[in-house]
Amino acid sequence: MEKAHFDKYLSQEYELRATETHGDTIFSGQLLSKRCKRIVNIIGGIPRFVSTNNYADNFSLQWNKFKSTQLDSASNIPLTAKRFWSNTQWSSEELSGKTVLEVGSGAGRFTEILLQAGAVVVSFDYSNAVTANYDNNKDKGDLFVFQGDLYDIPLQDESFDYVFCYGVLQHTPDPLRAYRAIYLKLRHGGKISIDYYKKMRIPSPWSTPKYIWRPITSRMKPDTLLKIIETYMPLYLPLDTAIRRIPRIGSKIIALIPIPCWNYIDIGLEEKQRLEWAIMDTFDALGAKYDTPKTLKEVTEMVDSPENKEVSVFYGSNGVVANVLKADAKDEP
Repeated sequence: MEKAHFDKYLSQEYELRATETHGDTIFSGQLLSKRCKRIVNIIGGIPRFVSTNNYADNFSLQWNKFKSTQLDSASNIPLTAKRFWSNTQWSSEELSGKTVLEVGSGAGRFTEILLQAGAVVVSFDYSNAVTANYDNNKDKGDLFVFQGDLYDIPLQDESFDYVFCYGVLQHTPDPLRAYRAIYLKLRHGGKISIDYYKKMRIPSPWSTPKYIWRPITSRMKPDTLLKIIETYMPLYLPLDTAIRRIPRIGSKIIALIPIPCWNYIDIGLEEKQRLEWAIMDTFDALGAKYDTPKTLKEVTEMVDSPENKEVSVFYGSNGVVANVLKADAKDEP
């Protein structure tokens, strides 16, 4: 954590006691609440407002093991950038110099895109994935990373120009409450973009095997589940690929085979990369404690607010996307 970030975001509520510093970077120490007896440890340059062990332990394992897998800078394929720009419908010009709160950073695949656009980024995650994000992106721009709970964000309300939250809300105990909590951090006239898993009505190669097995796999120890997937995926992925490529009926056949396999064919990944992505995202799908998909109508209802000036809800590249423009204070009824 940079001393400047403490001064900007946390100094009103906390006192800083640094025990290890390198220049202006604080690697270890404590934050002491000015209002109560709360003590927040700074570990590895990251303030930890929650326990490092929690319901998101599977994501801690996932993103620290696959810390660079999804980064465009590592794959040399702009998969993350395409998803980000096409779904948010923001532009790099409008983000430059603006403050962005990234909710649920994972290993920082989107953090990298935001920093490349010149945004001032505050990024957090409930899991220890923040360690991977910090390692991946600490030298790429103006970035403050912390580990925290989106139901109790230690930042001032209405203090960010943009709020970004992809791949997160469906994995929380109360998605509506979670959305309202992050919306509070958005300034009047600011924009928020979320995405949410789509609720499927018919058998799908992406969702059917997942929800067959989740009652079992979501209760397993994360390291055990990962070992199982790492064992069968190298054997099954070639067969899954062959079936998916059968014209017209391949995807229908896969939807009836109860073997989870997130298979990214024909997007430019090398075979080794594709196997890594298959293991990673299959683990992601099966291991999360919470997974509650919604319909487009349900997401629309979730983001509905009299404070909104504009709302756009549509099917995006990873489910349902909702983009909201919050009204200026002078425009509110």
